[in-house]
Amino acid sequence: MKQIPTLRTLATGTAVGVVACLLAACGGGSDASSGDDSTITWWHNSNNDPGKGYYEQVAADFEDDHPGVTVEIQALQHEDMLTKLDAAFQSGDTPDVYMERGGGELADHVEAGLTRDLSEDSADVIDTLGGSVAGWQVDDRTYALPFSLGVVGFWYDKAMFEEAGISSPPASWDEMYDVVDQLEDAGVTPLSVGAGDAWPAAHYWYYFSLRECSQDVLSDAVTSLDFSDDCFVRAGDDVEELVAADPFNKGFLSTSAQTGPTSASGLLATGKVAMEMQGHWEPGVMQGLTEDGSGLDDDLGWFAFPSVDGGEGDPAAALGGGDAWAVSQGAPDVAVDFVNYLLSDDVQRGFAENDMGLPTNPAAGDAVSDPALASLLEVRDDAPYVQLYFDTAFGASVGGAMNDAIALMFAGQATSQDVVEATQAAADAEG
Repeated sequence: MKQIPTLRTLATGTAVGVVACLLAACGGGSDASSGDDSTITWWHNSNNDPGKGYYEQVAADFEDDHPGVTVEIQALQHEDMLTKLDAAFQSGDTPDVYMERGGGELADHVEAGLTRDLSEDSADVIDTLGGSVAGWQVDDRTYALPFSLGVVGFWYDKAMFEEAGISSPPASWDEMYDVVDQLEDAGVTPLSVGAGDAWPAAHYWYYFSLRECSQDVLSDAVTSLDFSDDCFVRAGDDVEELVAADPFNKGFLSTSAQTGPTSASGLLATGKVAMEMQGHWEPGVMQGLTEDGSGLDDDLGWFAFPSVDGGEGDPAAALGGGDAWAVSQGAPDVAVDFVNYLLSDDVQRGFAENDMGLPTNPAAGDAVSDPALASLLEVRDDAPYVQLYFDTAFGASVGGAMNDAIALMFAGQATSQDVVEATQAAADAEG
């Protein structure tokens, strides 16, 4: 796998609230002095078991090895965590250890002086992780340590496919529409999407752009914020065609992504739909949404986003990214020790064994227990390149406008051209 394309090496703009807070000398989550007794505040999104319980044990083990140190955990539902983090960044009262998604978002936080440079204090860990840290670097300095890095694709119920007479997953979108028809003929809802949270719907436009646009066009758009190439309109046309085929669950516009059994992930986990396009975290999420904690177990399969006829993108390229642990500027020094510990061989192997994602520490790769999830390691590593999620790549302002416009497209209230125009307008406003 090539390094995830480094996005903007410096943010082109920073949220007004964050800058205002910096100028007002707002503090971080904790006093910067470490001392003998320190409290570390840690926010993460593993709010279901096995992840929640595993992280509690990780924190307890760290406390045992560091007398006088207390780790205070907030395990939040993913969307709730993002909302709280956004508010924390604007107030300057960030947790000591938190999840960074990289790209333009990270560049904004670095420019505002909210995120600690880990280049020296975590040098050994950075060497171990290798090229996977690229998405969390600004001007060649590393500000967060990625703990899970993977790709987006379609998770599916193999038993449902077999019952519908589908012998293999689709490789092209022509084949995908045939699969949708076969599932509907078998009385099965083909797809779930949590469009109520916007980003799962937006991922369709991202991925169609990845198939329609060449790598050069996408790489240029990241730095120039120019969306004039016709491939972006064609990606929207592909989305409109998909929505018109009506393959999604009833009420998909208000369906949440991962919260509860009626969420998009819950519908797949409980056998209500046959497929969902989601990231590498899906097996762990699904386990937390089923009563026996098994998700789909052996019936869970995965296939890559299909190719698009006539598309200029490499059909083996992947959409993805990951999550990284960052330390706020005002955190105690022991918070850096904690983040380094989270990337240790033992902790990353436990992360893998619990199917919480795809570990970045090479020593943990063979510990992924779910066969479908393990297969993604090969996909990730063999991909000619992995394009970071657009909303993360382009930063909050441009990414937010893009996601909002795509959500309107799913609702039939925006066209392909509307999405491009809204995205370009937000980009021009930043410039």
